[in-house]
Amino acid sequence: MSDRHTVALAVAAMAGAWLSAAVPLIPAIALAAVALAVRRPWLLVAAVLLMGSSLGARAWAGLDPLEPAAFEGEAALVSDPVPVGEGMRVFVRAEGRRYEAWAYGRAARDLSDRLAGDRISVTGSIRPIQPLPDHQAARHVANRLNIDRVHHYRDGPFPYRMANWLRRTIARGAQTLDDDRLALFTGLSYGDDRHQSPVVSDDFRAAGLTHLLAVSGQNVAFVLILARPLIERFDYRGRWVLTLAAIGFFALVTRFEPSVLRASVMAAIAATATLLGREASSRRVLALAVALLVLVDPLLVHSVAFRLSVAASTGIILWAPRLAERLRGPRLLADALAVTVSAQLAVAPLLIATFGGVPVASLPANLLAAPVAGPIMMWSLSAGLAAGLVGGPLAQAIHWPTDLGIGWIQAVASWSASARLGELRVAHLVAVVIGAVIWWLARGRLLRAVAAVGLAAALLVPAVALRTADPPFHTVLDSGVEVWRHHQTTVVVLGPSRSTERLLEDLRRAGVGAVDLAVADRGTKSQRDQIRSLQERMHVGTIIAPPGHRIGGATTVRAGQQILIGGLVVEVTSHDPRLAVAVTPLASQIVTGAV
Repeated sequence: MSDRHTVALAVAAMAGAWLSAAVPLIPAIALAAVALAVRRPWLLVAAVLLMGSSLGARAWAGLDPLEPAAFEGEAALVSDPVPVGEGMRVFVRAEGRRYEAWAYGRAARDLSDRLAGDRISVTGSIRPIQPLPDHQAARHVANRLNIDRVHHYRDGPFPYRMANWLRRTIARGAQTLDDDRLALFTGLSYGDDRHQSPVVSDDFRAAGLTHLLAVSGQNVAFVLILARPLIERFDYRGRWVLTLAAIGFFALVTRFEPSVLRASVMAAIAATATLLGREASSRRVLALAVALLVLVDPLLVHSVAFRLSVAASTGIILWAPRLAERLRGPRLLADALAVTVSAQLAVAPLLIATFGGVPVASLPANLLAAPVAGPIMMWSLSAGLAAGLVGGPLAQAIHWPTDLGIGWIQAVASWSASARLGELRVAHLVAVVIGAVIWWLARGRLLRAVAAVGLAAALLVPAVALRTADPPFHTVLDSGVEVWRHHQTTVVVLGPSRSTERLLEDLRRAGVGAVDLAVADRGTKSQRDQIRSLQERMHVGTIIAPPGHRIGGATTVRAGQQILIGGLVVEVTSHDPRLAVAVTPLASQIVTGAV
C-alpha cells in the first residue's frame, strides 16, 4: 500500500467509528480479508470503514446505564485520584464496568495517596450519567459511583507497582521545589498535572502550553534515547523486544492517555518496520497507528486529546520540514519555529470548534518554553530518578537546573496570561491562513514581505480589539459569573460554579484585568478559594459577603446597604439565602442583576 492508501485507511477508520452505524461485523472482516488477498487497497479502505462503523456501534451499545443502586465490593483504579474542590475524583473498574467515582470527607482522604492499579474495597451507590457527554464515553464510562467509605486497599499487579514506584521516586527527589513547580515537574516528566494550582493551570491554558504537560511522541523518543545503551547490547530481535517493553512500560507510567497511546503505537510500528528491514515514512506510521487504535477502541474518536494529538502530529509531519527550509536564520530557531507553527495551525480548527478560540500567545510561548521542556523530561528520568533514591541536599543540588528550567517555563506562561494578546476566532484564522498561503506561494521578496506584514497584522487584531473594544455594562459569563464594567470600574459577582479554573478562564477571556469589587454571594469555602486565586492573578479591591461567610478579609453586608465603587453604586437587595445586588451607574442609568 502506498502512503496515500494508508492515510485513506486511517480516515476511513475514524469516519466509520464516528458514524457508528450498526453494520454486520463478520461481512466487513471478510471483505477486509478478500481485499488483502487480492491486494486491492481501496477495497480494504471500504472494509475498514465498515469495520470501524460496526465496532463503534458495538462500543456505544456497551455503555449501558445502570439503575440507581447500592454498591459494595472491590474496584480497581484505572486513573490517579484527582482533587476537585472538596472532593476526590477517580475512574475505577468494577464488575466489568468503568465508573467515574467521587469521594468526599474521610473517603477522599483515604484515596489521596492511591495511584492507578491499586485495588480498593468500598461501599457507596451507583447511578447513570445522563445525558452522557462525549468525554465520558471516550473513557468507556456511563455510570457514576459515589464512594461513602473506603474499607481497605491493596497494591495492584506487579507492572503497576513498578510504575507507581518510579513515579513516587521521581516526585520524592523533587520535593525541594515549591508546590507549583513540583506539580509542573511531574506534569512535564510523566503527565501528572493533578496538583497544579488553578492560577498556574489557567496560565498554561492562556499560553497554549498545556500540551507540554501531556506526554507526546517527544517524550517517548527521549525514553528510547535513555534506554539505548541497554537496548544496543542485544541482537536485533532482542532490541525489538526491549524497545516494545520500554514503550509499553512508559505508557503504563503515563497512564495510557490518548496522546500517549498515539505516540507509543507510532514508536512500536516504527520499531517493527526497522526489524523487518522496511522503510516507513512518518506519514505512513501515523496513519497506521491511528487506524489500529481506532479499530481497537472506536470511542477514541470522541476524545479531544486524541484528536488534537493526531492533528498536531499531522501538521508537523506535513508542513514542518518544508517550512523550515523556507525560513531564514539559525537552523535551530528555524526548525523550532516550523514545528510550532505547523502544530498550531493544524490544531487551530479543533481548538476553535471545541473551546472557542486559539490563544495568540501560544506561538511565542511555545517557541520560548518548548525547547526547555524536553531537557527537563530527560533530566527527570535520569538524574531525577537518582535524586529520588539519594534524597537530601544532593537531591536539591541535582534539581537546581530543574528549578531554573521550570521557573522559566512558568514565567513564560504567566507572561502569556497577562499579556492580553487575545484569541484567534474563525475570521482571524481565515485571515492568518490566507496570509500564510500568500507568503508560501510568493516568489518575490516584496510580495513575501507584504504577506508577512499582513500575517502579523492578522495576529495583532485580537489584542487590539481586546484593548479598544467598549465592553458591555453587564455581562453574564458561561460559568454564571456576572460582570459590570463602567469606565475603569469593574464589579464581579461570583457564580454558582465551584471551579476556580473556570472562573479565571472566563474573566481572562472577557478581558477583565482587575476587580474593584468582588461579591461572594454565598461566602462558601469554594468561593474563598476562588477569591484567593483571583487575588493571585490580579488586583482585587473590596470583597463583600453575606453574614456567616468563610472568606477572610471580606466585609459582611446585609440587605439595604449601598456601596460606592468608582462610578458605580452597588445596592444589596437581599442577603438570605445569598447576596443579591443591583448595580447602578452614578448617571442614574440603572441596570440591575440578581445572583
